[in-house]
Amino acid sequence: MAAVVLRHCRRGLLSISSNGGVGTVQSKDFGGVRQKSTLQYISRPDRPKLAYRRVKGKSPGVVFLPGYGSNMNGQKAEALEEFCRSLGHACLRFDYSGHGASEGVFAEGTIGTWKKDVLFMLDELAEGPQILVGSSMGGWLMLLAAIARPEKTKALVGISTAADHFVTAFKTLPIEVRKECEDKGVWTVTTKNIEEGMYTVSMDFLREAENHCILQSPIPITCPVRLIHGLKDEDVPWHISMQVAERVLSPDVDIILRRHGQHRMAEKDDIKLIVYTIDDLIDKLTTLV
Repeated sequence: MAAVVLRHCRRGLLSISSNGGVGTVQSKDFGGVRQKSTLQYISRPDRPKLAYRRVKGKSPGVVFLPGYGSNMNGQKAEALEEFCRSLGHACLRFDYSGHGASEGVFAEGTIGTWKKDVLFMLDELAEGPQILVGSSMGGWLMLLAAIARPEKTKALVGISTAADHFVTAFKTLPIEVRKECEDKGVWTVTTKNIEEGMYTVSMDFLREAENHCILQSPIPITCPVRLIHGLKDEDVPWHISMQVAERVLSPDVDIILRRHGQHRMAEKDDIKLIVYTIDDLIDKLTTLV
């Protein structure tokens, strides 16, 4: 499998700030002053309003899909917006229902409802071809969206992709632990990535998630796919990215493993790698047009 070659961004040197922000040094009108997109809301009939930030620009656009319980204001999302703005490319980031600034109750969310959120935003706000960038659970939703909207999805970048993860991780637990969770109606998951050190997943959530599992058969995605994963990821094993690579039908798939990378992939070098990967894909897609 081909390796991704890291290089300077073709449009100029890349500047990564200490908080993960990205800018290109060369741009005259960038002026070193960071702009931030405006927080907006979009309404849906009988569904919670979704909060989003959008930068209009050239195609392909970039759509960022955050992880479970996360939001659109993380370092990766903001860095991608800054990068897209500096190139003049469109960028869309948003919060799923029950997340961040969006309406809705988090505990009522499912993989299915959040998939509908993604498809709605792609249909209503993402103009033209898109590169979908999914982090953790967002990587799972990214794959589901690519299957549902192949005409709009021109490339994928998965970061610590958690395809099927809730379901498969629960099934690997000892049977007595699973029985206890089923009796209580919830599964408590430990993690180092949030202050509380744990979060809960309901049995109803897991049962619904089974309807969206994709790793048991070929995945009908044929666009370029890039999968970035850290070998130190203690939340989502890196071999899930390997499984995704084996299942997708695309002939153009690269896996990039970070030796010291952790689940969040939010260190300066992690963000630099993500941006370089997207830049490479924009170059590839633009050349093909």
